[in-house]
Amino acid sequence: MRLMSFETSSGASWGVAGDAGVVDLGARRGGTLLDVVRAGDLLSTAEAAAGMEADFDTDDVTFLPPLHAPEKIACIGVNYANRNAEYKDNSADPDWPSLFMRAIDSFTGHGQPLWRPPESLQLDYEGEIVIVIGKRGHRIPQSEALDYIGALTIMNEGTLRDWVRHAKFNVTQGKNFVHSGGLGPWIVPNAGQFGDFGAMTITTQVNGEQRQHDTTANLMFPFSYLIHYLSTFYILKPGDIISTGTPLGAGARFDPPRYLVPGDVVAVAVPGVGTLINGVEDDPTVV
Repeated sequence: MRLMSFETSSGASWGVAGDAGVVDLGARRGGTLLDVVRAGDLLSTAEAAAGMEADFDTDDVTFLPPLHAPEKIACIGVNYANRNAEYKDNSADPDWPSLFMRAIDSFTGHGQPLWRPPESLQLDYEGEIVIVIGKRGHRIPQSEALDYIGALTIMNEGTLRDWVRHAKFNVTQGKNFVHSGGLGPWIVPNAGQFGDFGAMTITTQVNGEQRQHDTTANLMFPFSYLIHYLSTFYILKPGDIISTGTPLGAGARFDPPRYLVPGDVVAVAVPGVGTLINGVEDDPTVV
């Protein structure tokens, strides 16, 4: 069950991606995929589309980020234990998660290029598993937190490395350049198929070369803790997304660094969710 947002010559819509193509539910029902998440109708909507005839071949639509306007895009930094060691600063594992926020226009959809801005040549990749919150919660006990996962998706949490060092206490600048990251291809509703989320794998390839590979068993802060922790100060709401951290192997950690350049192709794969693929080009809005 894969729910997606997309665009055709008729405009933006949403629907279900299957083996036969894309069922356009936006044309049939109106609204957006975010409306479906907020109504708590992900599973029933996906199941209802199972017998419908596809309206488009998948190759004939332009993928958009699945949720067009989530209220919160919360991103967790340095969450895989071996990635903390990658910094080689002899620091102990943290007591609490690192957190920063991103804007939705810092992402593009599956199959669309990441933009390398003229202000920096240090565009880097970060493959991540993303939680989509399925119901409202505040001060959620960790023992109940997994019940709040409505769906999963994938992020390439693209980062301008020199810009994350512009200030002493935050990395926001380097995380929010327009279309510097990818999100999608779709969201997969949580119907119990992921178990306790503790044995998922994620792999990032650049031009077919594996750069990142790890399992959620190595998370310092598992999904349940992240939801519990964030809900302490946020009211988490349906459609909010939480990116759960990237494994070791980002381009900045090579010697010399291996930043993305136009023509590169980045693929982030999570079994059971999908594969997010983005090329790279220089920002086309620059004149």
